[in-house]
Amino acid sequence: MQAWYRNAPWLWLLWPLSLLFRLISGLRRRLFKLGVKQSYRAPVPVVVVGNLTVGGNGKTPVVVWLVNWLRKQGYHPGVISRGYGGNSEHYPLVLNANTTAAQAGDEPVLIYKRTGCPVVVGPKRAEAAEKLAALGADIIISDDGLQHYALERDIELVVVDGKRRFGNDRLLPMGPLREGRWRLASVDAVINNGGPCAPGEYLMTLTPGELQPVNTAGKPPVPGARVHAMAGIGHPPRFFTTLTEQGFILDKQLALADHKAVLPAQLAGLADAPLLMTEKDAVKWPGGHENGWYLPVNACLPPEFEDLLLNRLKELNHGD
Repeated sequence: MQAWYRNAPWLWLLWPLSLLFRLISGLRRRLFKLGVKQSYRAPVPVVVVGNLTVGGNGKTPVVVWLVNWLRKQGYHPGVISRGYGGNSEHYPLVLNANTTAAQAGDEPVLIYKRTGCPVVVGPKRAEAAEKLAALGADIIISDDGLQHYALERDIELVVVDGKRRFGNDRLLPMGPLREGRWRLASVDAVINNGGPCAPGEYLMTLTPGELQPVNTAGKPPVPGARVHAMAGIGHPPRFFTTLTEQGFILDKQLALADHKAVLPAQLAGLADAPLLMTEKDAVKWPGGHENGWYLPVNACLPPEFEDLLLNRLKELNHGD
């Protein structure tokens, strides 16, 4: 909701609902802390990659980076996710090569295709974590779930959009916050997507890869070419800016809601130039354009962040 980031005056009409949200979420946290509501302790370490705000902040690239980094450290990681946007008859759902975004959600399918690691989707993260551990994962990465206190965690990482940050600093529905900024004091690290960074934050940059075909065997467009662009992510302008910085001339830009697939009717009028999209759009691509390409991105994180993770993992192992 763009109004959250413009601090629109009419949002004050939602202040009573925001106050109610604060009371309910605070009570829920308290019940888990007191043990009135039970939380699940997985048999292996759990790393949560979450955020304070609704909408995309760049968690998925962090999850992919973590999977690859943990493998280099000798771990066998797996990923659990709520699977937002998916609809399966059976949970927990273990992804395979034939699992679609309609079943599991776009982000879990993207993570599975990029990493090949075990991915389990389910609305109850405790059940997903239990299933993942049974599959042999020795460390679990939770894609989102910072506020899902029914699952205990060992490491908490928060991803912040460097430009939008926390909007008007108000809780839902008056603002974009799921929890207040006080929550940042209790997490292990705050990852800033794109900067500028506040003190203590770790800067993450996203490096574009080579264009990959969605449904064509031709040659990809090159910088300087006129193209159309579409993005169904939390903040489409970020993707459009990336393409412009790569040198592409954007003729038409189609911004979709996060997790939403494009409808063939929306592609009318875009056939006269190559169509560039995000990797998340590609995994739920319905067809309808004969010259589609997606741009993968890779997260880059500083050595200081790696050192922090290594120290935290050593502490966990020492505790065993």
